[in-house]
Amino acid sequence: MKKIPKKANPGDYPTEEKIKEAAKRVFIHKGFAAATTREISDEAGINYALLHYHFRSKKKLFDIVAQEQAAIFFGGIYPIVNNETTCLEEKIKAIVAYYTEILLKEAGLVLFILSEMQNRPERISRLMKANRGLIKAVIARQMREARPDIHPIHLLMSMLGMVLFPFIGKEIFRQTMEIDKNAFAKMLKERIKLLPDLIKGMLGI
Repeated sequence: MKKIPKKANPGDYPTEEKIKEAAKRVFIHKGFAAATTREISDEAGINYALLHYHFRSKKKLFDIVAQEQAAIFFGGIYPIVNNETTCLEEKIKAIVAYYTEILLKEAGLVLFILSEMQNRPERISRLMKANRGLIKAVIARQMREARPDIHPIHLLMSMLGMVLFPFIGKEIFRQTMEIDKNAFAKMLKERIKLLPDLIKGMLGI
Protein backbone atom coordinates (compact mmCIF):
# COMPACT_ATOMS: atom_id res chain seq x y z
CA MET A 1 0.00 0.00 0.00
CA LYS A 2 1.29 3.44 -0.94
CA LYS A 3 2.28 5.41 2.15
CA ILE A 4 0.68 8.84 2.42
CA PRO A 5 2.97 11.61 3.70
CA LYS A 6 1.81 13.16 6.96
CA LYS A 7 1.18 16.85 7.46
CA ALA A 8 2.63 18.34 10.62
CA ASN A 9 0.30 19.40 13.45
CA PRO A 10 -3.09 18.77 11.75
CA GLY A 11 -4.80 19.16 15.11
CA ASP A 12 -4.30 22.92 14.85
CA TYR A 13 -6.71 23.18 11.90
CA PRO A 14 -10.48 23.73 12.13
CA THR A 15 -12.34 20.49 11.38
CA GLU A 16 -13.21 21.26 7.74
CA GLU A 17 -9.66 22.34 6.95
CA LYS A 18 -8.31 19.26 8.70
CA ILE A 19 -10.55 17.05 6.54
CA LYS A 20 -9.57 18.85 3.34
CA GLU A 21 -5.86 18.55 4.16
CA ALA A 22 -6.26 14.83 4.81
CA ALA A 23 -8.37 14.38 1.66
CA LYS A 24 -5.79 16.22 -0.43
CA ARG A 25 -3.04 13.85 0.70
CA VAL A 26 -5.19 10.76 0.10
CA PHE A 27 -6.59 11.86 -3.28
CA ILE A 28 -3.22 13.01 -4.63
CA HIS A 29 -1.51 9.76 -3.70
CA LYS A 30 -4.33 7.29 -4.42
CA GLY A 31 -6.73 8.98 -6.82
CA PHE A 32 -10.49 9.32 -6.53
CA ALA A 33 -11.44 5.70 -7.23
CA ALA A 34 -8.98 4.07 -4.80
CA ALA A 35 -9.56 6.52 -1.93
CA THR A 36 -12.24 5.88 0.68
CA THR A 37 -13.96 8.28 3.04
CA ARG A 38 -13.03 5.95 5.90
CA GLU A 39 -9.37 6.31 4.99
CA ILE A 40 -9.73 10.10 4.80
CA SER A 41 -11.40 10.28 8.21
CA ASP A 42 -8.63 8.11 9.68
CA GLU A 43 -6.02 10.31 8.03
CA ALA A 44 -7.69 13.41 9.51
CA GLY A 45 -7.95 11.75 12.92
CA ILE A 46 -11.69 12.33 13.19
CA ASN A 47 -14.85 10.27 13.48
CA TYR A 48 -16.24 9.05 10.15
CA ALA A 49 -19.66 10.56 10.93
CA LEU A 50 -18.04 13.98 11.33
CA LEU A 51 -16.58 13.81 7.81
CA HIS A 52 -20.01 12.87 6.43
CA TYR A 53 -21.63 15.73 8.37
CA HIS A 54 -19.30 18.31 6.82
CA PHE A 55 -19.02 17.00 3.25
CA ARG A 56 -21.80 14.40 2.72
CA SER A 57 -20.00 12.42 0.02
CA LYS A 58 -16.59 11.52 -1.34
CA LYS A 59 -17.43 13.18 -4.65
CA LYS A 60 -18.32 16.49 -3.02
CA LEU A 61 -15.10 16.43 -1.00
CA PHE A 62 -13.07 15.49 -4.08
CA ASP A 63 -14.62 18.31 -6.13
CA ILE A 64 -13.69 20.85 -3.46
CA VAL A 65 -10.13 19.55 -3.14
CA ALA A 66 -9.68 19.33 -6.92
CA GLN A 67 -10.92 22.91 -7.39
CA GLU A 68 -8.52 24.22 -4.74
CA GLN A 69 -5.53 22.29 -6.10
CA ALA A 70 -6.25 23.39 -9.67
CA ALA A 71 -6.38 26.99 -8.44
CA ILE A 72 -2.95 26.56 -6.86
CA PHE A 73 -1.51 24.84 -9.92
CA PHE A 74 -2.87 27.25 -12.54
CA GLY A 75 -4.01 30.32 -10.63
CA GLY A 76 -0.61 30.83 -9.02
CA ILE A 77 1.08 31.65 -12.31
CA TYR A 78 -1.42 34.23 -13.57
CA PRO A 79 0.00 37.09 -11.50
CA ILE A 80 3.38 36.16 -12.99
CA VAL A 81 2.36 35.93 -16.66
CA ASN A 82 0.17 39.06 -16.52
CA ASN A 83 2.68 41.32 -14.79
CA GLU A 84 3.15 44.39 -17.01
CA THR A 85 6.26 45.49 -15.11
CA THR A 86 8.45 42.41 -15.67
CA CYS A 87 10.27 41.42 -18.83
CA LEU A 88 9.94 38.05 -20.55
CA GLU A 89 13.15 36.72 -19.02
CA GLU A 90 11.94 37.57 -15.50
CA LYS A 91 8.61 35.84 -16.15
CA ILE A 92 10.33 32.68 -17.36
CA LYS A 93 12.51 32.54 -14.25
CA ALA A 94 9.48 33.09 -12.00
CA ILE A 95 7.40 30.36 -13.69
CA VAL A 96 10.22 27.81 -13.49
CA ALA A 97 10.81 28.63 -9.83
CA TYR A 98 7.08 28.57 -8.96
CA TYR A 99 6.35 25.14 -10.41
CA THR A 100 9.62 23.59 -9.27
CA GLU A 101 9.09 24.74 -5.69
CA ILE A 102 5.47 23.60 -5.35
CA LEU A 103 6.15 20.24 -7.01
CA LEU A 104 9.24 19.56 -4.90
CA LYS A 105 6.90 19.84 -1.91
CA GLU A 106 4.19 17.69 -3.50
CA ALA A 107 5.34 15.96 -6.70
CA GLY A 108 2.09 13.95 -6.90
CA LEU A 109 0.17 17.16 -7.53
CA VAL A 110 1.13 17.24 -11.21
CA LEU A 111 -0.31 13.75 -11.83
CA PHE A 112 -3.44 14.71 -9.91
CA ILE A 113 -3.90 17.78 -12.13
CA LEU A 114 -3.17 15.79 -15.29
CA SER A 115 -5.88 13.33 -14.27
CA GLU A 116 -8.30 16.23 -13.82
CA MET A 117 -7.33 17.67 -17.21
CA GLN A 118 -8.06 14.30 -18.81
CA ASN A 119 -11.23 13.39 -16.91
CA ARG A 120 -12.77 16.82 -16.28
CA PRO A 121 -11.33 19.25 -18.85
CA GLU A 122 -14.31 21.58 -18.43
CA ARG A 123 -13.25 22.35 -14.82
CA ILE A 124 -9.75 23.37 -15.90
CA SER A 125 -11.06 25.27 -18.93
CA ARG A 126 -13.42 27.32 -16.74
CA LEU A 127 -10.60 28.17 -14.37
CA MET A 128 -8.27 29.23 -17.19
CA LYS A 129 -10.97 31.32 -18.90
CA ALA A 130 -11.69 33.04 -15.59
CA ASN A 131 -8.01 34.04 -15.50
CA ARG A 132 -8.06 35.23 -19.16
CA GLY A 133 -6.08 32.21 -20.34
CA LEU A 134 -2.39 32.04 -21.14
CA ILE A 135 -2.81 33.01 -24.78
CA LYS A 136 -4.23 36.42 -23.74
CA ALA A 137 -1.60 36.99 -21.05
CA VAL A 138 1.16 39.58 -21.17
CA ILE A 139 3.74 36.80 -21.54
CA ALA A 140 2.13 35.68 -24.82
CA ARG A 141 2.44 39.20 -26.21
CA GLN A 142 6.09 39.32 -25.14
CA MET A 143 6.72 35.95 -26.77
CA ARG A 144 5.15 37.16 -30.03
CA GLU A 145 7.46 40.17 -29.93
CA ALA A 146 10.50 37.96 -29.30
CA ARG A 147 9.58 35.30 -31.89
CA PRO A 148 6.94 36.60 -34.32
CA ASP A 149 7.58 33.54 -36.51
CA ILE A 150 6.31 31.08 -33.85
CA HIS A 151 2.81 31.00 -32.37
CA PRO A 152 3.15 31.68 -28.62
CA ILE A 153 1.14 28.56 -27.73
CA HIS A 154 4.01 26.44 -29.09
CA LEU A 155 6.45 28.31 -26.89
CA LEU A 156 4.20 28.13 -23.82
CA MET A 157 3.60 24.40 -24.24
CA SER A 158 7.29 23.73 -24.75
CA MET A 159 8.24 25.77 -21.71
CA LEU A 160 5.68 24.10 -19.43
CA GLY A 161 6.66 20.67 -20.76
CA MET A 162 10.30 21.30 -19.87
CA VAL A 163 9.31 22.32 -16.36
CA LEU A 164 6.68 19.67 -15.60
CA PHE A 165 7.76 16.51 -17.40
CA PRO A 166 10.63 15.64 -14.99
CA PHE A 167 8.04 15.52 -12.19
CA ILE A 168 5.64 13.42 -14.27
CA GLY A 169 8.34 10.84 -15.03
CA LYS A 170 10.24 11.27 -11.78
CA GLU A 171 10.22 7.63 -10.68
CA ILE A 172 11.13 6.32 -14.14
CA PHE A 173 14.03 8.76 -14.43
CA ARG A 174 15.21 7.98 -10.92
CA GLN A 175 15.15 4.21 -11.37
CA THR A 176 16.75 4.17 -14.82
CA MET A 177 19.45 6.61 -13.67
CA GLU A 178 19.88 4.60 -10.46
CA ILE A 179 19.96 7.62 -8.16
CA ASP A 180 18.19 8.12 -4.85
CA LYS A 181 15.40 10.58 -4.06
CA ASN A 182 17.69 13.19 -2.52
CA ALA A 183 20.04 13.21 -5.51
CA PHE A 184 17.14 13.54 -7.94
CA ALA A 185 15.58 16.33 -5.87
CA LYS A 186 18.93 18.13 -6.06
CA MET A 187 18.88 17.80 -9.85
CA LEU A 188 15.36 19.23 -9.98
CA LYS A 189 16.46 22.21 -7.86
CA GLU A 190 19.37 22.78 -10.24
CA ARG A 191 16.83 23.19 -13.05
CA ILE A 192 15.61 26.43 -11.46
CA LYS A 193 18.82 28.02 -12.75
CA LEU A 194 19.35 25.80 -15.79
CA LEU A 195 15.93 25.90 -17.45
CA PRO A 196 15.57 29.68 -17.97
CA ASP A 197 18.77 29.68 -20.04
CA LEU A 198 17.52 26.74 -22.14
CA ILE A 199 14.14 28.43 -22.67
CA LYS A 200 15.80 31.74 -23.55
CA GLY A 201 17.89 29.87 -26.14
CA MET A 202 14.70 28.41 -27.61
CA LEU A 203 13.22 31.93 -27.80
CA GLY A 204 16.40 33.48 -29.13
CA ILE A 205 16.52 36.14 -26.40
